[in-house]
Amino acid sequence: MTTTRTPDVTITVIVYNDAERLPRAVASLLRQTHPDIEVIISDDHSTDDTPSVARRLAAQDQRVRYLRLPENSGGCSAPRNRAIEIAQAPYLMFLDSDDELPANAVELLLAAHRERDVDFTMGAVERVRIDTGRRSTWMPHLVAERRTVEGIASEPGLLFEHLSTSKMYRREFLDRHKLRFPEGIHYEDQLFSAQAYCLARCFTIIPEPVYRWYIAPFVAAESASISNQRHKLTNVRDRIHVQRLIDDFLETSGHGGLREHKDHKFLKHDFRMYAGDLPYRDEEWLAGFADVVTPYLETLAPGAYARLPRTERVVIQLVRERRLTEARSAARELGQEVAPREVVTDGSGAVHWGTRIPSSSWARRELDVSELELEDRPFPSALFRHEITSVTPGPGASVDLSIRTFDPGLRLPVGPQRASVVVSPGRRRLVTAFRLDPVRPGVFEGRVRVDLAAAHLPVQGFEGIRHPVLRLEHQGLTNTGVLLAPTVFPSLTAAPVGTLPHEVTVEPEGSGPGRLQIRWRPVGVTARVGPVVGRVAGPRARRAAQLVRSALR
Repeated sequence: MTTTRTPDVTITVIVYNDAERLPRAVASLLRQTHPDIEVIISDDHSTDDTPSVARRLAAQDQRVRYLRLPENSGGCSAPRNRAIEIAQAPYLMFLDSDDELPANAVELLLAAHRERDVDFTMGAVERVRIDTGRRSTWMPHLVAERRTVEGIASEPGLLFEHLSTSKMYRREFLDRHKLRFPEGIHYEDQLFSAQAYCLARCFTIIPEPVYRWYIAPFVAAESASISNQRHKLTNVRDRIHVQRLIDDFLETSGHGGLREHKDHKFLKHDFRMYAGDLPYRDEEWLAGFADVVTPYLETLAPGAYARLPRTERVVIQLVRERRLTEARSAARELGQEVAPREVVTDGSGAVHWGTRIPSSSWARRELDVSELELEDRPFPSALFRHEITSVTPGPGASVDLSIRTFDPGLRLPVGPQRASVVVSPGRRRLVTAFRLDPVRPGVFEGRVRVDLAAAHLPVQGFEGIRHPVLRLEHQGLTNTGVLLAPTVFPSLTAAPVGTLPHEVTVEPEGSGPGRLQIRWRPVGVTARVGPVVGRVAGPRARRAAQLVRSALR
């Protein structure tokens, strides 16, 4: 008599209208070094070719099953929950159709389960940018050391790692606590993971990668993932809604002591993502954003704010006070060594962000930027703010920049200042000197023409992006700072004439603080000869390339 063997692990692949990438995801499961698995393709009622692709995959390997929901649920939860209902294995994992599992992921996580009686195991998540191929580890400090955690209270910082896909769960653990993904809401992973952390008696962390997460930072808005739809106010509302659900769960489950840690995670991770986008949002969006987040911000533990970097506290407070234009300006300082445009000192000597002394004790505490030491830092590390006020094309491959420098600490002497714009597409820098003239105390302005055709490019050519910086000189010392650009301006493209032809584009950075961005792309002879020179990379080859270019001109 033939018997059906129970697989060790069931892996659910959720999919919706992703026929192109689904085979890659499933293939990553079928080549696992631990082959005793069950794969459930859970289709959220796709309307493209996904059903036929899924059925073909199921027909090709008996380990693959296809489940199609009768109607679209609009999220990740229902496809996962329906798959849990029919899963046969004692251990469960989840995969999104646009991602992959490394070949030994199942083997590593299952081995950790068999070493100790734990409720789930988890490992590192490898992030891969599809535009550049760059790889990095998600929250690397949380998974750097192999260990078993005896309850989340012993390591509450793990709340930052809220992905459900980086873990292998014991089926009995999920069933015992009736733990399922919340349906009808977005950011379901955050609530599910918070509940799993709190309900687990213990869990094991391994440092090896167990999930490969493909990041598409420039995908079209209509096809972006939920987490990449931050431009929608409904996205903000969904995130706040889930935070309130987590808060309620912590309180009712007896884990209220984790509230400050969870609040810090929200401010440092969730709010911080929106804060970085503020320079690119219009007034209407900013007002709507403040309406949604401010009531929730007022419920968070004061200690959660105190653990943030000062620049993040400033942005949050300006949003809470609905000083939205100022919040947009302050957001350009996040993650960068950039000074405020202006500061004000109160009677106690404390220095505050902006032009007026805050009215409440809380606001004075949050907007106190005395720690920036604007007046006292050594000149090479002094903080300034350099903003480009206009970008216009010059002759050939040159660009004309109007620049305003803010010196809130009054570090620069009265009078003209020596400055230069510096950019390095190759080993040698292109340095363009100009003069900054005083406009009023703490503010200087100047204009400079940067001839990009004069840049010293590598003989094999250069394809990439550089962000120019502004350098100040004073009493034999130099200070180099970020050069902020208008967040929006028409891109300028020119093809310099010379022995190393390149197409050069000057454009806004489009994310983060919004630096000036220059993009080089080899064309003509450089594009044809450069890759060969790059591979051999010797002096003789470089001289030969120069001769070839001379002959082809």
